[in-house]
Amino acid sequence: MSNPGFPLLERLLVRLVQNMNLLLTELTFLKAILLLLLFFPLGGLLYGYDIGSTSCATISIESATLSGISWYDLSSVAIGLITSGSLYGALIGSVLAFNIADFLGRRRELITSAIMYLVGALVTAFSPNFAVMVIGRFAYGIGIGLAMHSAPMYIAETAPSQIRGLLISLKEFFIVLGMVAGYGIGSLLVETVAGWRYMYGASTPLAVIMGIGMWWLPASPRWLLLRAIQGKGNMQELKETAIRCLCRLRGQSIGESASEQVDEILTELSYVGEEKEVTLGEMFRGKCLKAMIIGVGLVLFQQITGQPSVLYYAASIFQSAGFSAASDATRVSILLGLLKLIMTGVAVVVVDRLGRRPLLLGGVSGMVISLFLLGSYYLFLDDVPAIAVVALLLYVGCYQLSFGPIGWLMISEVFPLRLRGRGLSIAVLVNFGANALVTFAFSPLKAWLGAGIVFYVFGVIAVLSLLFIFFVVPETKGLTLEEIEAKCL
Repeated sequence: MSNPGFPLLERLLVRLVQNMNLLLTELTFLKAILLLLLFFPLGGLLYGYDIGSTSCATISIESATLSGISWYDLSSVAIGLITSGSLYGALIGSVLAFNIADFLGRRRELITSAIMYLVGALVTAFSPNFAVMVIGRFAYGIGIGLAMHSAPMYIAETAPSQIRGLLISLKEFFIVLGMVAGYGIGSLLVETVAGWRYMYGASTPLAVIMGIGMWWLPASPRWLLLRAIQGKGNMQELKETAIRCLCRLRGQSIGESASEQVDEILTELSYVGEEKEVTLGEMFRGKCLKAMIIGVGLVLFQQITGQPSVLYYAASIFQSAGFSAASDATRVSILLGLLKLIMTGVAVVVVDRLGRRPLLLGGVSGMVISLFLLGSYYLFLDDVPAIAVVALLLYVGCYQLSFGPIGWLMISEVFPLRLRGRGLSIAVLVNFGANALVTFAFSPLKAWLGAGIVFYVFGVIAVLSLLFIFFVVPETKGLTLEEIEAKCL
């Protein structure tokens, strides 16, 4: 007579094996995601580090006793070139990306970016004179432009749709983390002789790690399949390579479903008309035009709502409020950097749960309030500095909940695949160009109109950006890239 407990034990063992297989599948998947997280955000980290370290490096390089060079007596124009050199290099990188991105692919573009980061950092750190230093700053900036262009594309095309927002938004988190690290390392080295050389040289190990990591990671399966359907290689070979890349990205546990997923992507790409390479005329018609309006509009409003300029007043606002940290601009920068980091972290955690539009609408609404408060402070309420402090912190927090991470996320999602390389390069070019324009124009506008009126102008532009988001920007939460193209454009 059989033991009645055996069938129960057998069922328990079967359930245990199933759970173990499920656990192993999830662990393999998590391992693949962690490998992505380990390397791709380094481009953003190096960009942020440049912003933070340069603010301290310019103090070091102008010091007769601490610069360690004979050419320390630089004009304001020369200091401006050092400060903004990487920004103009990023503009060059964005222009280069327009022509080479689809040819190189996302992975090789990121490898090129890492090389430019390394070359730029080394040339800057060891520069024997001012001219060579500016060349190094431009080279580093080209790395920024390529990284800001290719990293969002690579993640958008390789990450599962359920966590795509989280992974791409992490780029903004790492930019802010890099800024905080740059301020911190800069403040430690600012009183060291030739400290600016060490500040710039400190980024080289990360550039090497980024290059090695991206060399090891596979190509984007969607980019491979796009080349296949556009006749830029053998269809069967590219399809098999895409399957192998997908297995490496999602883990071997994906098994037989990798081939099915590749077939689904091919079918969807054919359905939405990706067979032909986009022409310049097509970029400004139909769904391509709508994607351009959404993407370029977001990054333009991201800058012209005053983001580069509001922080310009941070030190003076804290000083007027009597904060002890106000006497030290570096400490104020670290404080604001930490706030940006926390709020970006919040956005990263909730973006795939709440969606893109709620964060944009809520965050930009807070920016509108803060900008009008700042304008009122400089026009009517200069005897109540607490208002300015609250407005500044509100602006920084709301920007990092909305335009900061979501702008970069949306431009990586909305462009059709065959337009994505060129469309993103235009968006990145507009982003850096608008940043440079706002940074350059702020001082003349302040002298002409006064700070209060300028902040009111930024507030009105922020209201316009709210209308743009409400009527034009779609919700892309949980959709695959092909579904976004089919349903939202």
